[in-house]
Order: sequence, then structure tokens, then C-alpha cells
Amino acid sequence: MRGNGYDRGEGRRRERREGFGGFGGGRPGGPFGGPFGHGGGGRGGFPGHGRRGGRARRGDVRASLLALLLERPMHGYEMITEIGERSGGAWRPSPGSVYPTLQLLEEEGLIAGSEASGKRLFELTGPGRAEAEAGAPSPWEQAGRGPDWEAVQEVGQALGAVDQAIRQVMATGTEEQRAKGLAVLTEARRKLYLILAEEA
Repeated sequence: MRGNGYDRGEGRRRERREGFGGFGGGRPGGPFGGPFGHGGGGRGGFPGHGRRGGRARRGDVRASLLALLLERPMHGYEMITEIGERSGGAWRPSPGSVYPTLQLLEEEGLIAGSEASGKRLFELTGPGRAEAEAGAPSPWEQAGRGPDWEAVQEVGQALGAVDQAIRQVMATGTEEQRAKGLAVLTEARRKLYLILAEEA
């Protein structure tokens, strides 16, 4: 049965073949292509994988250890704690990454370790100090400059809502309504790029 000039049964078959008139290319995840999906929260979807806060970006362990030792001798656990505090909790390197790095730096002659109060204390050698001074003063700060996960989640939810709306228009709308839906998406894309072109 036809209604509003649109055969729904045929429309559904066309949507599966064409991805809602070409919006989705027939790929799962909606008319915006796989990256966003519904609400941007699925695994493999919008960055953050639907988990509040996401995974913090890792910093440079080697550079961070050298930078800390410029201040004073430290033991491994103390360096782990310092990096966690100085990055504002964005990054706390694991012992599995810190201690092998310390061993490598010692083998390279950049740091020297000694036993003190039952703990192995590390300090820079001459070559190690030169390398540390040539590096970034606070490498751990880079770990705190990841995406704003709250904003990412909001964008994902907004895209999910638009996804649902355009699916409904493509599935049940008339040809004229489908054309208007496409025009809205095209205009939205144009306006988004204009935002990037604006002067800060």
C-alpha cells in the first residue's frame, strides 16, 4: 500500500541498499558513518567509548623521570606519586613502565642508583643532567591535555538524536521531506566548517 507517494516496504529495501538515501553508505552506526553511532557511546564509536572520563593520554615516562630527578634524588614510587599529583590525576604511570625505564636509564649511564633506607634512590649523572635540562621542564603536563570528555559525550548524544530523526525522515517521509532532510544536513555541515573559519 502506498501513502504520501512513498512505498514503505520498498523504502525499507532501498534504505538497506543505499544507507538512507546515501547518508550512511549502508554501514552500521547510522547516517553519520561508523565513528559516531547512536549517541556516540558504543565501543569503537565516538572517542571515549561511552565511558565517562575516558582513558587519560599517557605521557612520556622517560622525559618525566629525568625532569623529576633534576629537582632531587628520588625513588621509584616517589616519582610515580609525583607524576600523578603534578598531572592533576590525569596520568599516573604504572610500576611496570617506570621501573624498566629507570633500569634502562641506569644502563645508559644517565642515572645512578643507590640503596638508602631499604629503598633504591636514583639521581642524575652528568650526562643525565644534560639530557634532562635539554628536555621539557614538565613533560607530565601533556597527559592532561587530552580531549574534554564531557564535551565529547554531549556531542555524541546530540549526534545520536539527529541520527534517530534523520532515520525517521528517510523511512517515513515523502520525497519532498527527504530532500529537505538532506538539505538540513548539508547546511549543518557547512555551518560547522564556518565555525572553524571564524577568527578566535
